[in-house]
Amino acid sequence: METVLLIILGFIVALLFSAVRILREYERGVIFQLGRFWRVKGPGLILVIPIVQQMVRVDLRTIVMDVPSQDVISKDNVSVKVNAVLYFRVVDPERAVIQVEDYFMATSQLAQTTLRSVLGQHELDEMLAEREKLNTDIQAILDDQTDAWGIKVSNVEIKHVDIDESMIRAIARQAEAERERRAKIIHAEGELQASEKMYQAAEILSRNSQAIQLRYLQTLTHIGADKNSTIVFPIPMDMVNTLKGLSDKLAGEKKESNE
Repeated sequence: METVLLIILGFIVALLFSAVRILREYERGVIFQLGRFWRVKGPGLILVIPIVQQMVRVDLRTIVMDVPSQDVISKDNVSVKVNAVLYFRVVDPERAVIQVEDYFMATSQLAQTTLRSVLGQHELDEMLAEREKLNTDIQAILDDQTDAWGIKVSNVEIKHVDIDESMIRAIARQAEAERERRAKIIHAEGELQASEKMYQAAEILSRNSQAIQLRYLQTLTHIGADKNSTIVFPIPMDMVNTLKGLSDKLAGEKKESNE
């Protein structure tokens, strides 16, 4: 009789021990009672009635998922390999357990297909230059579709966009051509501005012949500073006529003084 009581007592103690569960601060327990959802418990010490109740642990911490490299054909028909990293967490343990068989695998597969579909709608230049916008678009789509599973996608980051070697060379040639085009435009704009200033200076000089003569003398001074042995410089007819008039005037005055 005592043996039977000990066995019964041991069985009761074992049941009590099996009924006691401890959930950490970041864990929740989804309790099913006879196969039907009952409630979500935790954190801390909880009791689960053996046989009658079953518990599924759910981690509420943010999960970092590495999305495998995907082959993507861009809108301008360039084949690239793109991988990303996904940050998500469970916000509703009940739906995460009931609405989807494996929320981690489901989110991973959805992230891969969404990455291909979204990037396929953009050109290569946009993939390289507008990553922030693409990250936001992918995050919004994933967050909307995983909401039914009780999942919150907080962030998506595109890590690498791997391009074929021949395409890299083509992009480098394109960038070089773009730099040359900008250099030519800047040079042409400089020539245009210089010609406009020269035209304005010519108009100002043309209003006063003395200003033109002063400019010629300044030019002679600059040329003479170079220590050239021979200088061929055109003299305007206005200056020649002025000098001739002065010479004739001096000759006439000298003739009158001699008489």
